[in-house]
Amino acid sequence: MAVLASEASDAAALGRRVVVLPIEPGLICLRCLSPNRLRFELEYGLERGTSANSFLFSEGVTPAGQAVPPVLLFPPGESFAAPFLDQLKALVPATAALKVVVGHVNPNRVAMLRQLASHWPALMLVASNTGAKLLGELWSQRKPAPPGSEANEAPTPPVPALPPLDVVKQEVSRQLGDGHRITLLPTPTPRWPGGLMAFEESTGLLMSGKFFSAHLCSEAFAEANRSSTEEDRRYFYDCLMAPMARQVETVVERLEELDIRTIAPGHGPAIADSWRSLLNDYRRWGEGQQRSKLSVALLFASAYGNTAAIADGLAQGVSRTGVRVESINCEFSGAEQLLTAIRSCDAILIGSPTLGGHAPTPIVSALGTLLAEGDRSKPVGVFGSFGWSGEALDLLESKLRDGGFRFAFEPIKVKFSPDATTLKTIEETGTSLGRSLLADQRKQQRRSAGGGLSESRSNPAIQALGRVLGSLCVLTTCKGEPESRLSGAMVASWVSQASFAPPGLTVAVAKDRAVEALLHIGDGFALNVLAAGRETGAMKQFLQPFAPGADRFAGLELESTPGGQPILSEGLAWLECTVKQRMECGDHWLIYAQVDAGGVLDASGATAVHQRRSGANY
Repeated sequence: MAVLASEASDAAALGRRVVVLPIEPGLICLRCLSPNRLRFELEYGLERGTSANSFLFSEGVTPAGQAVPPVLLFPPGESFAAPFLDQLKALVPATAALKVVVGHVNPNRVAMLRQLASHWPALMLVASNTGAKLLGELWSQRKPAPPGSEANEAPTPPVPALPPLDVVKQEVSRQLGDGHRITLLPTPTPRWPGGLMAFEESTGLLMSGKFFSAHLCSEAFAEANRSSTEEDRRYFYDCLMAPMARQVETVVERLEELDIRTIAPGHGPAIADSWRSLLNDYRRWGEGQQRSKLSVALLFASAYGNTAAIADGLAQGVSRTGVRVESINCEFSGAEQLLTAIRSCDAILIGSPTLGGHAPTPIVSALGTLLAEGDRSKPVGVFGSFGWSGEALDLLESKLRDGGFRFAFEPIKVKFSPDATTLKTIEETGTSLGRSLLADQRKQQRRSAGGGLSESRSNPAIQALGRVLGSLCVLTTCKGEPESRLSGAMVASWVSQASFAPPGLTVAVAKDRAVEALLHIGDGFALNVLAAGRETGAMKQFLQPFAPGADRFAGLELESTPGGQPILSEGLAWLECTVKQRMECGDHWLIYAQVDAGGVLDASGATAVHQRRSGANY
């Protein structure tokens, strides 16, 4: 299965390349770089490119005199096949008995492993117990092509035989060449049940796989400082780690026992000087999820990663509201864990691919448990991807409706892979669910309190806080290429000038606002200052409840800033801004932005302000 010349030229055209970064004698990092967004999955949403780290230990001899073959840890996915294989072939002869440690298993990784097996016939794979099971299931599978595309594709080469498997059932240490010794640590999570980390003892290097990763294109081996990548690592955590905070905490506790000196994750630069603070951040970021009294059980299985991507979007949307998500991969979870989640949660979401016209057996089993044990007063949701038919989703929907369950939203049915626009709608669907659960909780609390005023609203300090005035504005933003452009807007009254040189301002954005996802460092937006006496129309437009994925600008005539951000023509003034910093402040993000351009639309008008009776709400 040789790499085709067209694949190499395609990779070069996309700017994908591999750099070799020496770490220690006998150990190098092969870093795959892509300056552009690699995939549409949620975790790539900051659009800062990506990098994928692999590690190669040279062949050598152990202190006992035993010959050790070269060992490759965590090869990238097939997206980097051409440049990666070019580099690896120059470093490892085809006759070598190459050992490959698989950090996690998905169809994209398996496609790459098949190419490795074709070039190195003596290849051996090292995987966790669950990883080995997944390799056996996925090795001969091919991702289905969209209808009609088969005629335009070249014949696919035969799949090589599955190489011998070295199965890691528990933590184990292996002696390598040049005095290196690695400990392999199984780290299963619902998202990556076959997860495996590696710790090299002499250097204190933890090769952590998905943990502590960040999607950005960086050639330097290690980050410049902690703040240079903090937003990227937090974003990755929120997208993929937050829905399984409990399992993540267990892994972090185990890592605290290791004599770590540097963490090298699967994506992004290594953390050399501040790795301990990053472990603390992972613990702190998960605390809010753990404290929440409300929870959503997210049950799923995913054959090609598409259903898992939908699950990620729903989970992040729910998590934005502060509601805890209990993520359960039905293929690798016990019946007791599933039953506990169904009985204890406040809403249940179940997702499935369609394989051969059917739902996978673990999903059918989970559905049976839900029908038998689920509380009909709790909302449910159905989601999943399909290729041509989608019978699994129809089965889930019909059984739950016939069983008397109340649906939180219409079933989410995505053909093949969700694109960026679809993912944003999915995320907003999750946020809408989280908000409805919180609203129900508040109603219950008011009934329990006899319908009186809450303590916070009657608190004199909270009443005094409500007297702090802010100008009424509408924040508008758009991002991305025309074919996949994302846009958003919100009414903003917590706005203040923050600096003279350069001119800058701050705006507070609630974590559960849909527009928050478009306001990361480097993103642009327009702040439309409303005019007193003319604010009613804009307020009516942007304070109305929007359905997930709805166009906030429908029916409006808009102008544009020099940078292409939307302007409301009936406003008093406008400012075009670029986000420079973000600070987490309780249930809001405080955004500091530099003003790049602006204009006054009505020189004789006055600024509309927002009068509040209480600081407990807007």
